[in-house]
Amino acid sequence: MRNILFDKNILKSASFNFPIICIGNLAVGGTGKTPMAELLVEMLQDQYKTATLSRGYKRKTKGFAIANSNTTAIEIGDEPMQFHLKFPKLTVAVGEERVVAIPQLLQERPDTNVIILDDAFQHRTVKAGLNIVLTDYKNLYTRDFLLPSGDLRDVKSSIKRAHIIIVTKCPHQLSIEEKNDIIDELEPLAEQQVLFATLEYGQPYHLFNQIKTNFDETPDVLLLCGIANPKPIKEFLNKHVKSYDMLQYADHHIFSSEDLKDIKEQFDKISSNRKLIITTEKDAVRLHKYEKELQEYPIYALPVRHSILFGEQERLRKAIFQFITSFDQPTIN
Repeated sequence: MRNILFDKNILKSASFNFPIICIGNLAVGGTGKTPMAELLVEMLQDQYKTATLSRGYKRKTKGFAIANSNTTAIEIGDEPMQFHLKFPKLTVAVGEERVVAIPQLLQERPDTNVIILDDAFQHRTVKAGLNIVLTDYKNLYTRDFLLPSGDLRDVKSSIKRAHIIIVTKCPHQLSIEEKNDIIDELEPLAEQQVLFATLEYGQPYHLFNQIKTNFDETPDVLLLCGIANPKPIKEFLNKHVKSYDMLQYADHHIFSSEDLKDIKEQFDKISSNRKLIITTEKDAVRLHKYEKELQEYPIYALPVRHSILFGEQERLRKAIFQFITSFDQPTIN
């Protein structure tokens, strides 16, 4: 009903004469929105002054804010904090009401060339110029059902508002035949592009001194994981480490001193000459406040990124740059 009211212009969407890219999905969590936002930032930041705008899920503050050198994950949320730490040139903003936050962002950072809205596809008070919608290879929206029967938080027909559909978490060796079968199943509109992406894990780095390590010596691992879909990281560890134990938490879990005690006790139980604590980058930003307590432990964040399959990353880049240049935005000199 809400979508119908927006479609009939009874509920109003605000449009901006400015490049706004929305990354979203139809399902709850776990499709890879954060690494997709990071992929876009990597594409854009050397040529355009780029900003991200999120609501700052589970932060302890309210209203609009732009991250600075003193900002913490508690103030802006874990995913915005992750962007802030990884991309020093990026403007990272949070605000529950995006239709209000966008003018505030542009007022405070008037040299901004493009805004990436993280997880805003259902927030129809803002009409983004470019909608990128993600769907998980193992749980395509075409095979899913609305909550509580399935994972969909939006009706399937909303996909018609997408400009680019990206099937995420595909096998590295996805065949052309399966690619075409999935496109046939999704039945995209003539003007919609469908791309495919796989997850690639990078070299783990220490939470506090940034020194990298590797899995060449097949360590025993304690995995700390508070994300919506831990299956990909578990599958990766199954292939690359000797063994692992797991402490699993709810998505966006805020670690407590009791959790810290459990982590230390669980790690000390591992009888191995080579053992590591591995966590996701999103969990890592929520553990930074315990640097004093954890700095003597071998605790590492495992970075992950999307890789666009079939050599089509340039196709994605071209679509995004064409969209931005249609607004005649200046590039960085």
